[in-house]
Amino acid sequence: MRQAILLSAGLFMTAPFLHAQNGKGQRPNIVFILADDLGYGDLSCYGQEKFMTPNIDRLAQNGMRFTQCYSGTTVSAPSRSCLLTGTHSGHTPVRGNLELQPEGQFPLPADAHTIFEVMKEAGYKTSAFGKWGLGYIGSTGDPNKQGCDTFFGYNCQLLAHSYYPDHLWDNDKRVELTDNNLNVQYGQGTYSQDLIHKKALEYLDGMNADEPFFLWYPTIIPHAELIVPEDSIIRKFRGMYPEKPFQGTEPGNPAFRKGGYCSQFYPHATFAAMVTRLDVYVGQIIQKLKEKGLYDNTIIIFSSDNGPHQEGGADPDFFNSNGILRGYKRDVYEGGIRVPMIVSWPGHVAAGTETDFICSFWDFLPTFREIAGQKARQQEEDGISLLPLLENRKGQKEHEYLYFEFQEMNGRQAVRKGSWKLVHLNVRSPKSTYELYNLASDPSERHNVLEQYPEKAAELKGIMDRAHTPDPNWPLLPGEAGK
Repeated sequence: MRQAILLSAGLFMTAPFLHAQNGKGQRPNIVFILADDLGYGDLSCYGQEKFMTPNIDRLAQNGMRFTQCYSGTTVSAPSRSCLLTGTHSGHTPVRGNLELQPEGQFPLPADAHTIFEVMKEAGYKTSAFGKWGLGYIGSTGDPNKQGCDTFFGYNCQLLAHSYYPDHLWDNDKRVELTDNNLNVQYGQGTYSQDLIHKKALEYLDGMNADEPFFLWYPTIIPHAELIVPEDSIIRKFRGMYPEKPFQGTEPGNPAFRKGGYCSQFYPHATFAAMVTRLDVYVGQIIQKLKEKGLYDNTIIIFSSDNGPHQEGGADPDFFNSNGILRGYKRDVYEGGIRVPMIVSWPGHVAAGTETDFICSFWDFLPTFREIAGQKARQQEEDGISLLPLLENRKGQKEHEYLYFEFQEMNGRQAVRKGSWKLVHLNVRSPKSTYELYNLASDPSERHNVLEQYPEKAAELKGIMDRAHTPDPNWPLLPGEAGK
């Protein structure tokens, strides 16, 4: 009621007053929950109508809902690289999902300065529970070498295609899931996300109000494959939707649990059950924070790494996973890169607020740095701190532009400046094409107005050319290979 009175009177508390009120000026904890391939419209607070996400909706009711937040790019590893290093995909050190042996992806370099390192320097405990995908164990991208004190989950995102893997990682120790090794039946054994979630809750059990912590929770839900344990959640949804069974990778196939997707008789029901399961996890994390007396001093962020996928029997059109947005995962249209984002922070972020402020994943590092009271380092970063926006005070900077690139499918680029957006397709082809959209009048990107506004297109093309920094590991433009 007190909050309602303040809001109705238009009295937004200033940051210094909030810090004074906040338990002797304690620095806030941060819990960042990152879904995998969750579309902009896959939450009921963002328009989903075929199932509900009450715990995530409640998080939005208690905080700020963003309507123009962008992921790092349109697939997993580079999107995470953008998030953790504060750089867009034209600068970030990992720009694609490149598989490397023995198990993992192209690693973050030793000189990458990540959110984990920023928070450690500020005296925070750091942890990650879920999917890493930024360097195999022992490489420079090993989570423990990037400032992450505690890691539990998948190191390799290819193996994270399976929810019943034969192993996970506890820091640098391989954890064998023997019941999964012995049992090849779908849906039987150890469901990886239940185990990872249990470890995250156990970690929170060990936290106290005297030591701030940063916990990153990059779940693999609802990335394909489509499968959940046989419990009340899936039983609730079976028979609710029309179904088209998906024929996937069967036991005996070399790709079984090694990157292939399982067969699924009820893909629609299973997808709804997976997002519902994630919503339950979110509710349990919030409850654990409250039990430990940590909730009032914890920032909770919920988002997704990119747009919805179409693999493994997933059907984003059936669920209207993009809302009115065009495109899916791997597209640089809005549906591939615009994501849900919610920030809850009691006493700082006004409850029930919504913003159309244009921001992206590379803004989190400078935001967390300012929250932790750390000074900026002399290195290239593309983000801006969102703290003034979150605390509803003056001084919020705005982006001149946002830039995105994608290595696969012959290369793709996009630039957004204000309401204008330029898309560049088939970048490596001599027949590459450009498209121009005005998102204010055409948010679904249906009307290419390139010919009507050649000067605007030329302006954005100039930005696109400057934003991309060549990297020999990630040749995007013609002629860059071998440099």
